[in-house]
Amino acid sequence: MSENKNISTQSKPRVIISGGGTGGHVFPAIAIADAIKVLRPNAEILFVGAKGKIEMEKVPEAGYKIEGLTIAGIQRKLTTANLSFPIKLLKSLGRCRSIIKEFKPDMTIGVGGYASGPLLFMAGNKGIPVFIQEQNSYPGITNRILSRYAKKIFVAYEGMEKMLPKEKIVLSGNPVRKDIAQAKDQVEARKSFGLEPDKTTLLIVGGSQGARSINKAIEAGLEELLSNDVQVIWQTGKGYQSGHAADKKGCSRNEFIRNMAEAYAASDVVLARSGASTVSELGVVGKPAIFVPFPHAAEDHQTSNAKAMVEKEAALLIKDSDAGNDLIKKALALLSDKNKMAAMTAQMKKLGIDNAADRIARETLEIIGK
Repeated sequence: MSENKNISTQSKPRVIISGGGTGGHVFPAIAIADAIKVLRPNAEILFVGAKGKIEMEKVPEAGYKIEGLTIAGIQRKLTTANLSFPIKLLKSLGRCRSIIKEFKPDMTIGVGGYASGPLLFMAGNKGIPVFIQEQNSYPGITNRILSRYAKKIFVAYEGMEKMLPKEKIVLSGNPVRKDIAQAKDQVEARKSFGLEPDKTTLLIVGGSQGARSINKAIEAGLEELLSNDVQVIWQTGKGYQSGHAADKKGCSRNEFIRNMAEAYAASDVVLARSGASTVSELGVVGKPAIFVPFPHAAEDHQTSNAKAMVEKEAALLIKDSDAGNDLIKKALALLSDKNKMAAMTAQMKKLGIDNAADRIARETLEIIGK
């Protein structure tokens, strides 16, 4: 029998959101929490993450409490770190049991990442409503296993019934940060990066840690971009040494861009990895993309994400191994083809869903309120 009690629309729902590991997991999770608080200002929300990961910093910054688990993933290659995985998993399961007993949640929402598995497993076994937010076009093994417990699985891509229970799937889109969806003036955005207001602009972003293949290709081809009247906003990631790029007129080089809404607004085309959050944000802002998927992502999900956009004619795809040869050439070809950019922009906008967090919050609260 379920330990969960029904709650009314006027009650004080208690919610655990679990997962993290990357910004692509954490920021959608925070967006869902914010949407729940809008609908139920008195809701009690607790996050469960993995110690040492980005969520342990970003969640408190957003104003929410978080509990950390001693959990890590299994390495794909043989390593001594894998020997400790069973011990860490058992400890995490025990901690999740205690968290659930103490917090008494009305529902749990998993957003992917190391901490999501143990928490949802324990909640499902205790009869507490479980919801999954699957961000990628190819679900990881953890979410495929946990889908048996889920009441609903919120997804961002069509065709997911091939891998997840069809009757549980809700095409909600991926939650994006609030500021991303707010329209920005392109001229002012370009000025904020020290660039000319009326010149074609390429945004290059490889994630908070940067992307080695992209950075090397841009370093080698920066002069060619600038000489073809293209200005550049370049997020290199921490620690990347890019020669004298910072001194070149028309290139705004940044280790990390905090105001991505301004960066997106300033750009005509975005060159990026194809993590779920980046793909979803580009749909919301309606920017054509050139994706260079990270080839070592779990289940190669970044390639799947990129291919889904290519099939909709909203993006181009360059293999990581081909970036050095093809990236600059394809970027210049697209930036010089205004008709193609306009067509890709229109397709990307069709795919964008800017109310995903609100929909997930409403549906989960409605289900547990019945």
